[in-house]
Amino acid sequence: MTTKTLLSLKKGECGTVASVSGHRRLMDMGCIPGARVTMLGEAPFSGMRAYRICGAVIALRESDAKNVHILVENR
Repeated sequence: MTTKTLLSLKKGECGTVASVSGHRRLMDMGCIPGARVTMLGEAPFSGMRAYRICGAVIALRESDAKNVHILVENR
């Protein structure tokens, strides 16, 4: 397993949340340790990315996504 930030996921890649630093708001949106997350896509020119976390689709700013640390299986 490799540790990355949520920001480093490419479209379609999945991981498991390992830890969250920074805002409690991220945890309130479902970014809790053990949660499965999939990167769905990004909006052009806006710095926003869409993720599926705990069955919900949420949009995060790139500045927030770099505060979520995930585990990704090596392929």
